Amino acid sequence: MALRAIAQAAVDVELFTIPLYMTSLYSIQGMHAITGQGNDFYQGRLWPGAKTSANPVTANEQAFNLVFSVFIQEMLHLQMAANMATVLGVSPRFTDTALQDDRHGWTCYGPTNSVIPNIIDLKDTIHHEDVPVNVGPLSDTLLRLFIAIEQPEADARANIKPNKEKDYFPAAPFAGWTPGQPLPRFGTIGWMYQCYYDYLSLEYSDGTTLWDATFKATAVQNDLFNNFSSPGHPMREFMGFETTIATTDKAIAFEQMVSMMDAITDQGEGSEIQRRPQLLQAVKPRYQPSNTALRADYPSYDDTGAQIPSADAVARSDNDPMDHYERFKAVADLLPQVITWPMWLEANKAWTAAELQGPDYDPANPLKLPTPDELATALNALNDPAARANSHTLLSQAVIGAIAGVTTVLNDYWNPPATGPVLFPFPSMAGSGDRMSIAWAVLGQTPDLSIGLDPATPNKLYHSCQALDLDGTGDNSCAAVEIFHTCRGSNACHAQGGCGFVQPIAGGGNCGSAVVARGGAGIGVGGGCGLPPQKLYSAPSDNKCGGFGGCAVPISASQVFPNYGRMQLYDFVEGNEGKDGWQSVPFGEPMTYDRGEKVHDVAYRAYQAVMAHRGKTVPADPPEPDNLRLVFPPST
Repeated sequence: MALRAIAQAAVDVELFTIPLYMTSLYSIQGMHAITGQGNDFYQGRLWPGAKTSANPVTANEQAFNLVFSVFIQEMLHLQMAANMATVLGVSPRFTDTALQDDRHGWTCYGPTNSVIPNIIDLKDTIHHEDVPVNVGPLSDTLLRLFIAIEQPEADARANIKPNKEKDYFPAAPFAGWTPGQPLPRFGTIGWMYQCYYDYLSLEYSDGTTLWDATFKATAVQNDLFNNFSSPGHPMREFMGFETTIATTDKAIAFEQMVSMMDAITDQGEGSEIQRRPQLLQAVKPRYQPSNTALRADYPSYDDTGAQIPSADAVARSDNDPMDHYERFKAVADLLPQVITWPMWLEANKAWTAAELQGPDYDPANPLKLPTPDELATALNALNDPAARANSHTLLSQAVIGAIAGVTTVLNDYWNPPATGPVLFPFPSMAGSGDRMSIAWAVLGQTPDLSIGLDPATPNKLYHSCQALDLDGTGDNSCAAVEIFHTCRGSNACHAQGGCGFVQPIAGGGNCGSAVVARGGAGIGVGGGCGLPPQKLYSAPSDNKCGGFGGCAVPISASQVFPNYGRMQLYDFVEGNEGKDGWQSVPFGEPMTYDRGEKVHDVAYRAYQAVMAHRGKTVPADPPEPDNLRLVFPPST
């Protein structure tokens, strides 16, 4: 029926904005330190990629904070759209949609695309007919697209060409629509939610409504933003409204459903749903997050490990009083002063060590991490004219894989598999931003999100990084790009674990919580990763299976362990008791690792032990890291 089609359309629309806004967000030039509570491993080191600022002064800092605040709210809107869908018996889909192909390539963006999915064809507008629906660096063209997406109803109606008005702003129920047909285009996101509400309110002859007929009391409800059950997220962010639906009471559930629609439209374009016959009066502050909660939920640290004012809290609290339309207008005012990565690389031509170190950098390098000179050399090598085309494909696919690591987990998050529930892949979201930043900083070119990834070969035992191939081929190949991922819990299966120290051998999804250790694994000891040392952990590259693995594939050459501990080693043998034809078999005494030890070094020691267990000999020392592992920051 049309109602269920609208429910999935709402998920599609909210999901559509996330890679789009993220690509432009991380095109803004900036540098950041790798920080965490009590952690000074990376003191004086800087990595490419802008971050939120607690004291935004420059145009870049202000623009980043503004777009970041919208980006986070789009994730909130996606969560709420999915929760609304399940209450109507719809299983929300995040990969099998009109937005992507079966290789995780994003087909909804492109230089000749003109359609904002389900909303409007920009060729039918007066002021935006020349704007492509495509990803790219922050620019006047992209901001015109963002403003077209978020524009309020009055502006949108005035913007439609006179002979095209009949194609938009349909009335519910939709005349002549039948299941399987495309939905009529709504004209604005707000009108889509208005139609959503109007369908819910349709009355039957007996006085009951479509809501009464479709409400599902057993619906799965998930929450990232108002969940306060974990140490890493101690307070609910939104005090004024619920971000899940209480399915125990149909009347209360309906009010919460409409409140969610109001929150989405109020935050997006400054409007609320019109109830028939009166207008729902909503107080805008109720849809803003609590600054106190944000400071508690998203602490910031400097590169010595000391706590400092929360940058994420400032970015969101300062800007959330504006709707998205107003925020993008504010970014447009800043745009003449904003420097993007393409502009920076055009002016600077090549990286130097000076740009990658701060005043507190210790040249003695006690942890023997890659030096700023080595990092600069790797950045420049990937952008060498002879390597640029291959680098663009590889870095684009690294971004695609990072995003796919989120969307595929979201499918299971709202549609729990038989093996049990999964957790929200928040760290994967952060890791996707890190990989997007590196792609921009290396090449100054827009990552191509349309090219997709080859599917993983069934029953193949992949490896997570250089020289860790358990097939024993002895080469120095890195992980296959089709299994790149950015976070624990998003790896497909065994031996793809990255920094597997974050998971006890009993597993547990995302480090025991959806929201702990947001700085990334290996950073934020207080978040729980790698602790307590008396537990046995799953060794990097040698983890038991999906959800037992670590932070990222491939492993950053700078990733170190935040604490000491012990790891259980596993061999992998062919067998039906495991997954994809492979079974993990523990062997030997636990292997210890030390605080500050490089993760790949430990991964290689685990690999040596497995191969020795098989009676095979491998080189005594791990290989020198390749350029990709050098430029990827730790904790991605």
